[in-house]
Amino acid sequence: MGRIVVVGGGILGTMHAWSAIERGHEVTHLEREPEGRGASVRNFGLIWVSGRSTGAELNLALKARERWGSIGAKCPETGFRATGSVTLASLPEEMAVLEEVATRPDAEDRGWQLMTATEVSRSQPLLQGRFLGGLRCDTDAIVEPRLTLIALRGWMGRSERYHWLPRRQAVSHRSHGVLDHTGAWYDGDMVVICPGAAHLGVGAEVMADAPLRRVRIQMLATAALTGQLGPALADGDSLRYYPAYSGPALERLPAQDASAAEWFTQLLLVQRLDHTLTIGDTHAYQEPFPFDVAEAPYQHLLRVTERFLGRPVPEVTHRWAGVYSQVTDGSLYFRRQLAPGVVVVTGPGGRGMTMSPAIAEETFQ
Repeated sequence: MGRIVVVGGGILGTMHAWSAIERGHEVTHLEREPEGRGASVRNFGLIWVSGRSTGAELNLALKARERWGSIGAKCPETGFRATGSVTLASLPEEMAVLEEVATRPDAEDRGWQLMTATEVSRSQPLLQGRFLGGLRCDTDAIVEPRLTLIALRGWMGRSERYHWLPRRQAVSHRSHGVLDHTGAWYDGDMVVICPGAAHLGVGAEVMADAPLRRVRIQMLATAALTGQLGPALADGDSLRYYPAYSGPALERLPAQDASAAEWFTQLLLVQRLDHTLTIGDTHAYQEPFPFDVAEAPYQHLLRVTERFLGRPVPEVTHRWAGVYSQVTDGSLYFRRQLAPGVVVVTGPGGRGMTMSPAIAEETFQ
């Protein structure tokens, strides 16, 4: 049995703790906040295989999806559900992209199935609006982001080998050890620092010149939608933001709606266990980020949602923004040794919730 110290209570840090506990190690887990408050709880909870690029990214996503299935079976409080997803086309050019990718060699691995508008509406009775068809992805899944971290820690807490220490800010490090703001050192066979978007904290010396950026998103939540939606939804604009859809058909897409383009907007939609809807999102890449949220992209997303549902969206109850860390050099995430026995892991971008179980496995391998 080894001793592992994990810094960071987001999904990436928590999955490193989970993986270490499964391997029989003792884990000390530090988090600067009383509870995770970053992008790990401000997202859709999507386990999103469908949009990943062919090759290493898809392979890692499929490994992570398999791990999520095992984690969900052990810890159902995460709300894991193998719902799949449907990407809906509103334009003939978007439908052409779906038709093109549905014939690719890895379509079966992804669980892609091309559907007509009639087939979508028959399989999903709540979708009675305007669209030309869709692409079903059976490998996509959902968890509850505001419950998952708590649920995973609860499962690990059944073991006497897991020690959760909130309100501990890591401030320095040495070989095989990390120092918190109270002056306490935590030593182990391995220290894994998962700082999320906090690029200026412990480990800043390796992140300062690294191919990393921070990305800000806006999202919203509504009151409960009557009925069961089932799969997660994406619109045709999402094709522009995921590498799986690149190809000749994608290049023929018309220009994005001006308001959507200004905010780098795509529709992703998930129905939560309580039937409320999580809807987003936007992307901002230039810092300093604004401290407030803008209304224009929200109104665009609500219009698209109503067009697909064929009825008004329930009342909006919450709006929020989040910031995540993203690599910019084409790699899948950032890992760098900080000192002997100390590594920094961050930067999966919007893939964090999807990929974190597989990234943690790679760290320990």
